[in-house]
Amino acid sequence: MQHVHPDPVLKNQFASDNYAPICPEAMDAILQVNSGYVNAYGNDPWTARACDMLRDFFATDCQIFFVFNGTAANSLALASLCQSYHSIVCHELAHIETDECGAPEFFSNGTKILLTTGNGGKVDPAQVEHLVTRRSDIHYPKPKVLSLTQSTELGTVYTPDELQVLRDCAERHELRLHMDGARFANALASLELSPAELSWKAGVDVLTFGGTKCGMAVGEAVIFFDRELAAEFDYRCKQAGQLASKMRYLSAPWISLLQDGALLRHARHANAMARLLANELQKLPGVEVAHPVEANAVFVRLPQEVIDTLRAEGWYFYTFIGTGEARLMCSWHTSEEDVGQLVAAVRAALPKTG
Repeated sequence: MQHVHPDPVLKNQFASDNYAPICPEAMDAILQVNSGYVNAYGNDPWTARACDMLRDFFATDCQIFFVFNGTAANSLALASLCQSYHSIVCHELAHIETDECGAPEFFSNGTKILLTTGNGGKVDPAQVEHLVTRRSDIHYPKPKVLSLTQSTELGTVYTPDELQVLRDCAERHELRLHMDGARFANALASLELSPAELSWKAGVDVLTFGGTKCGMAVGEAVIFFDRELAAEFDYRCKQAGQLASKMRYLSAPWISLLQDGALLRHARHANAMARLLANELQKLPGVEVAHPVEANAVFVRLPQEVIDTLRAEGWYFYTFIGTGEARLMCSWHTSEEDVGQLVAAVRAALPKTG
């Protein structure tokens, strides 16, 4: 069989912040720990220091675990909050519903996901209320967790007031609150609030804090603000193949990104590039920015012929959300030149008038 090898470097891409290279701080951290023999499975000084720095970052004594990817982080965190007869309430566009291949259900032995809608990718509190209260009999999977994504799948962010309403709803119905924070850093940079204000002070019990999209090679942090919920979570990680033997390579980059503010600096840059991209695109005729640009994602409505032309020219982006809108993601590595080249390509692809 003949294999077709794609170009090793994709210059024309706005498909995902996952496509970006490792940021310099994360790469330096990996090189710094790559010397000599060190205790395995997290029993190393870098993992201990990373945990302490994350506790300082969130200003609370939380329990922290490092796993390889976001699917494992979300799925194992949710499994720790649920029994198989429980259910999880989330937005219909949430990653745990659309992009994790049934992993949350698998690792929780069958917990059901109940879907809400809501503008801008945000959960509608009234719909949460309805899903939780419409039935209470034993034949209905008992709602146990409310899962929120921050920033959302449509690039918007929950404000503290919005989180407070959802927190009150969760507490009223004895729901645990999980936050998918794959782009939590972008939300922090957008709102310019403390990590505590957007997490445990907003009622979040468990946060899955994304490292990969911040510029790391691999690695997410599962953070339990309610330490009792973390009981035996280490066993879940081991059973799921998520206990890294050379844990220092997952944990050390957190140190480098937290110690001098690089994590939020990179997030601010990605957000700024998204705002620049949106501002320039909306100047073009026939191009409409579909949602508020509050983090590092830009959703635009483009004529289909423009989409086809851009892809034929080698531009990478997704329209998989189901809305028909093109999603353009910026990262720590996106430059003003990258933005300018994409805007120029869109302008050139637009139908000529007159």
